[in-house]
Amino acid sequence: MSSPREETGTDRFDVSGVTPDGAAWLASAATYPRSTLALWEERPDAPVVLPCGTAFDVVGAPAFFGRRMLDRLWDEGPGSGPVAAFRGRMLLFAAPGTAQRLPSLLHWEEFGRTGAIPPLLCHGTGDAVTVPAPVGAAGSVGPSGCRWLVAPDTRRPWLPGPEILLWAAVRAARAAVRISIFPPADQGAKVYDVSRRR
Repeated sequence: MSSPREETGTDRFDVSGVTPDGAAWLASAATYPRSTLALWEERPDAPVVLPCGTAFDVVGAPAFFGRRMLDRLWDEGPGSGPVAAFRGRMLLFAAPGTAQRLPSLLHWEEFGRTGAIPPLLCHGTGDAVTVPAPVGAAGSVGPSGCRWLVAPDTRRPWLPGPEILLWAAVRAARAAVRISIFPPADQGAKVYDVSRRR
């Protein structure tokens, strides 16, 4: 396999955060991958719009809830694929087909309950998303407000499927809403310390 430097014919393709293999993976989603890589060579700080459904799907969550999902994925789960932030939303890159399956899983999970999970925007076949530029300090915000939180670094990154993202969303929602089987404490009740009793 050739690297993006070999494909574009230059050694100047320098990325920070996104590796050359990660840039090649992102570009593989485009109709003309070499043109995308050439654009990044000419304008390395340029975000691009890429189609979903072949190399990846994208699940967009409100930033705060998306951060909770990401925390669950890394603290208690298998980790995540690439993740970007754009216009107040967290963009979680997912396995192709996730955008089609996740909404029905969410509907089934939330059936008969109040919606503790905010609306998740699922982008799949026929959709396109803006992805951050490959160059820039990790976590830095580009001119479009787009930035990588977890940058792609391989040609075949692991991408979570719908079941894993459902699990993360449910865990994030449960962490936000503490449920107790005990009634709320009476604020006027006297409390006695019985730990010192003999």
